[in-house]
Amino acid sequence: MSETKGLMTQGAIWKKILLFSLPLLLGNVFQQLYNTVDSVIVGNYVGGDALAAVGTSGPIINLLVGLFMGIATGAGVVIARYFGAQDSEGVHDAVHTTLAATFIGGLFLTVVGVLLSPTVVRLIGVPENIMADSISYLRIYFGGIIAMMTYNMGAGILRAVGDSKTPLYFLIISSIVNIILDMVFVIVLDMGVAGVAWATLIAQAVSATLTIMTLCRVNASYRVSLRQIRIKMSYLKEIIRIGLPSGLQNAIISMSNIVVQSYINSFGSAAIAGYSTYGKVDAFALMPVMSLSMAITTFTSQNIGAQRYDRVRQGVKTGLCMTCGTAVVLTSLVVVFARALLGIFTSDQQIIDYGLLTMTYQAPFYIILAVNNTLAGILRGAGKASVPSIIMAANMCGVRILWLSILMPIFNSIIVVYLAFSVTWLTTGLCLIWYYRHSHWLEQLESV
Repeated sequence: MSETKGLMTQGAIWKKILLFSLPLLLGNVFQQLYNTVDSVIVGNYVGGDALAAVGTSGPIINLLVGLFMGIATGAGVVIARYFGAQDSEGVHDAVHTTLAATFIGGLFLTVVGVLLSPTVVRLIGVPENIMADSISYLRIYFGGIIAMMTYNMGAGILRAVGDSKTPLYFLIISSIVNIILDMVFVIVLDMGVAGVAWATLIAQAVSATLTIMTLCRVNASYRVSLRQIRIKMSYLKEIIRIGLPSGLQNAIISMSNIVVQSYINSFGSAAIAGYSTYGKVDAFALMPVMSLSMAITTFTSQNIGAQRYDRVRQGVKTGLCMTCGTAVVLTSLVVVFARALLGIFTSDQQIIDYGLLTMTYQAPFYIILAVNNTLAGILRGAGKASVPSIIMAANMCGVRILWLSILMPIFNSIIVVYLAFSVTWLTTGLCLIWYYRHSHWLEQLESV
């Protein structure tokens, strides 16, 4: 890919954002297929308890991975800014520092995840009938976490320079590998929950290998030389400055979701399975909004690097219109087709009913999530990551836990748990809008 092909500093803004986000959307769909196919096959061929075991593992995985995924966001912003400024040396050094930090972080997560899985599973009150499967799934997953992190960081590098298509192709390949191995390991070899975990691990290794091979062969400033992968502290500090707030936000919110999961766990394995199953539907439904937000982050970073502040202002309005319009459409589709979608995972009516109840208290608030993610994405792209991260963490963790700790002892209702999400999305949105309108963040950048 040429140095100019991925630039978003010229041309129609809506078209640049849309064309960049479409491969991101398809890539996110295929990435989500990992856990979704796991759940479909486990739910239909192993049973409801196994489906709950896979579902209850999600918040734990997100807690340990969230910090490093935030660092990846920071790396993407830094690389995109150097790329937008056409600083080849800066791009080269930022890319190699990013990969070195990824390998170190991946090794750390592998050790921590494998060792602490049994302890964490017990702490959040996973029911005894699914505990062994939950521990098995987590340990195998974390055994291969470095492959998942390598792919995501490599894909982030490619997206930062405007190439959102290549990561998509690799995800399609690895998703096909995952589906085939799921069927072989679970249906043919009867390996149960461990089988889907091994399938995911192998598929992620495939996508990581393809991504690194591509970065090593591309003829551009972001080409990777394995011998030059090392940390340069000036770049690492910049990446951490931008990415650490997002990483801490991810980790803190994931911690609150583990608290939420512990309340869900108290209602039994059917509630766990229904909640986690709707979570798969929810993840797919929100992907277009998330993909547009990611595209807007890259758009903002590149245009600030090129000092095109006029395009940044226009991009804010265009981005909000695109994400909010998309959210309205998605909400309508989910409400209409939720029962049929949940039926793909299981025929257990009790599980489906819990999933529908979750949908009732979450889907109507997708438009608020669209505003939240768009504003946060713009501010991160501008290098102003700290305040939106603090706002999100304070509301989605602090307010959420406070809500549960006060109201659950009084009502002891699963509806209170579901409302913890929608209420804190709303409070987050109000805070982000206030900050965005009163902080003069863009004027500060222009005056530098």
